[in-house]
Amino acid sequence: MTRHVLIVLTLAGLLTGPPALAADGAKTFQLQCKTCHGAKSTPMGPSLAGVAGRRIAGLADFKYSAGLTAKAGGTWTDANLDAYLAAPAKFAPGTRMMTGVANPADRAAVVAYMKALK
Repeated sequence: MTRHVLIVLTLAGLLTGPPALAADGAKTFQLQCKTCHGAKSTPMGPSLAGVAGRRIAGLADFKYSAGLTAKAGGTWTDANLDAYLAAPAKFAPGTRMMTGVANPADRAAVVAYMKALK
């Protein structure tokens, strides 16, 4: 009986984990990112809709910094998003993004949220 309860609880966690993580990321995004990043690109920041898997500095409607333009051959993988959010100036020296997301759990949640943006 105990084993069945553990299996059910484990499966429940697996089924609700990513959406819950993305929901946490939405909260952090609203607090830390929304000022510059919206549904459409603005002079402050590019749209992050569809950013996961997109080419770095890949939107034609935004003028990227030299730091991100230098990374233009790469792709926004989970690892690259995490590294950029952890330390923007270290990932892309010369970037205009001045603040990152210091907490690893918050960063993972923001990456999960950005992957859901379409």
